Amino acid sequence: MNNPKRLKEEIESKTGLERATICAQAAMDNKAEDLVVLDVQGISSFADYFVIMSGRSSRHVQGLAEALEGAMRSKRISAAKAEGIKDGMWVLLDFGDVVVHIFYHEQRSFYDLEGLWHDAPRIEIKEG
Repeated sequence: MNNPKRLKEEIESKTGLERATICAQAAMDNKAEDLVVLDVQGISSFADYFVIMSGRSSRHVQGLAEALEGAMRSKRISAAKAEGIKDGMWVLLDFGDVVVHIFYHEQRSFYDLEGLWHDAPRIEIKEG
């Protein structure tokens, strides 16, 4: 039988990078486009990592959001906040130290988060 205290410690011990990697892997598994992970530690006061991606349609954006929430939920990490899922143009999932942005293509180029956070190092996530 699982020890609930041990399980909670295991979940809480996941670093921001590990959480960002879980999100990125789930995004790649669900055909996210133009995936970028930015390390915003020391630059942002509200997050350590941004995971940014695009979907081909509003439905794909919604599906990506659902898949990422499911992947995090399976690791017993729930979104503190989710916004924009209904419209599917720009979904924001807040996992505390990791903030996920899922854009429909036109919205992503308009808001240009990579340009706004150009000082943030990009983190390479390997597929698999």
